[in-house]
Amino acid sequence: MTGFGKHVVQLPTKKITVELKSLNSKSLDLNARMPPAYREKELELRKVIASALLRGKIDFGLYVEITGDETSSEVNQAVVTQYIKQLRAIADGDDLQLMEMALRLPDTLKTDRDDIDKEEYKAILQALNEALKEIQAFRSEEGRILENDFAARLDTLKSLLQKVMAMDPERLGAIRERLDKAVADLKVEIDANRFEQELMYYLEKFDITEEKVRLENHLNFFKETMSSAHSNGKKLGFISQEIGREINTIGSKANYAPMQQLVVQMKDELEKIKEQMLNVL
Repeated sequence: MTGFGKHVVQLPTKKITVELKSLNSKSLDLNARMPPAYREKELELRKVIASALLRGKIDFGLYVEITGDETSSEVNQAVVTQYIKQLRAIADGDDLQLMEMALRLPDTLKTDRDDIDKEEYKAILQALNEALKEIQAFRSEEGRILENDFAARLDTLKSLLQKVMAMDPERLGAIRERLDKAVADLKVEIDANRFEQELMYYLEKFDITEEKVRLENHLNFFKETMSSAHSNGKKLGFISQEIGREINTIGSKANYAPMQQLVVQMKDELEKIKEQMLNVL
């Protein structure tokens, strides 16, 4: 979601510069900086940017530099003369010093607010569209890097899940062995059939078959969604939450140290995915 784009257009008497900077954000947050004379076009320019970038904290800057003889401001002689007169009454100084002081005071420049020339506005749109292309190319390159990182971490999660599946029979056997030993240590006579029923009921509480299946489905769904041509950053965020839920449930049900170690590794990989998820559009 981060990126930068800049484009400059040179007109006969003006140089127009458009800059765009994008940072991560859950929604579109657009901040615009431009000369006051161009504010009438701000809403139109915002719509162009919003339709192209969709999400992110966007800083948009429009800078217009006059390079020819044209000027939009002139000295307000009447105001400056009045300031000098008032300054002379309260302070000593030659005319040049008083002029410098007066020009720093408000309303010494007056600006003609002419309508923006059509050709000039076309140039602004051209610069904006080129800057948008640059920032989108920047985002796309970042997206390719993230896609490779996500794919590698998904493969790691799948590999850890396979180890969990392979370890599950051993885990259940170890739990059963512990329960058998605990009952034997009681040194009392028990009903074997009743004990077997209670044991099966107890082991069902530690069964993680559903969690394993759901986790595998979530991992596959994440990969499918990531390959979509549309913007799916929020959807991937929701899927990662579901992945985390299944991993946490497996960890709480494991009751077996070797499996819990695998769960810790899975949580670590998922946390790295979640950190980078903020960069996904």
